[in-house]
Amino acid sequence: MKKISVLIPCYNEEENVVPISEAVIGIITKELPQYDYELVFIDNDSTDKTRELLRMLCAKNPKIKAIFNARNFGQFNSPYYGILQVTGDCVISMVADFQDPVELIPKYVHEWENGYKIVIGIKTSSKENPVMYWLRSCYYKLIRKLSDVEQIEHFTGSGLYDRQFIEVLRNLNDPTPFLRGIVAELGFKRKEIPYEQPKRRAGKTHNNFYKLYDAAMLSFTSYTKAGLRLATFFGAFCGGVSFIVAVIYLIMKLLYWDRFMAGMAPLLIGMCFLGSVQIFFIGLLGEYIMSINTRVMHRPLVVEEERINFDTPVGAQEEV
Repeated sequence: MKKISVLIPCYNEEENVVPISEAVIGIITKELPQYDYELVFIDNDSTDKTRELLRMLCAKNPKIKAIFNARNFGQFNSPYYGILQVTGDCVISMVADFQDPVELIPKYVHEWENGYKIVIGIKTSSKENPVMYWLRSCYYKLIRKLSDVEQIEHFTGSGLYDRQFIEVLRNLNDPTPFLRGIVAELGFKRKEIPYEQPKRRAGKTHNNFYKLYDAAMLSFTSYTKAGLRLATFFGAFCGGVSFIVAVIYLIMKLLYWDRFMAGMAPLLIGMCFLGSVQIFFIGLLGEYIMSINTRVMHRPLVVEEERINFDTPVGAQEEV
């Protein structure tokens, strides 16, 4: 009997962990009775009652497992690390707030049975804030045009990943993994399942502006060279324009020495413009340097505090 692993990352999801566990187990036992399963929660240092509820769930059902992180390691490292800890023949990753519909699980598995190593969900629409959905659409289109790797629009990371692809992820040894980009760049032939993203069942979203910006910059610095090349081209263009303007001003002053007043305005405007351009691209360069620095330090993806219902205790798990 093959085993399906379902991975659910969570952070302060006390209102959702019990309902999502019941929904996932219910749909697997009802529609996929031929498969064994495990349900793995990886908690990113929740401060509410999430961990207390997870302990209760694990005590009632040994097929429910939990990993408690020592601190919050971010929205990318924690799910990626969780994928590497499952024991099933495939893993299905989905969020705890029901924005990845559990009804997708049988569809994922059906396409997996047809031979696809990767089956992912693609949002065709969303019941969330329409402005945010539009902004995300613009971002996806921009990054797709700039990236050397064809990026997947409206892919949040939810999907099914075969054991073979999990081994690919394990061998990457990347301390700042961006799963959405990795699937596009290194993944097997994939099947895309469209769905409409529902609203959160309960609780508040944890995706503030800073986290969304962090996700965007991680994707931008990992999969595009456009920023650095834009800085080079724009710097060369501004330098050329400045040189031409300087030559014109010199000629005008020489020809009309008494009548042509150069004044301070052009000088100040040019200095402010070039200074702002330099500061912008120094900041952009800093984003690339931060990304490189994080990879060079080679820190662990996650440090575990506790794991429940696993065969191996904390510290004995395979290092990733």
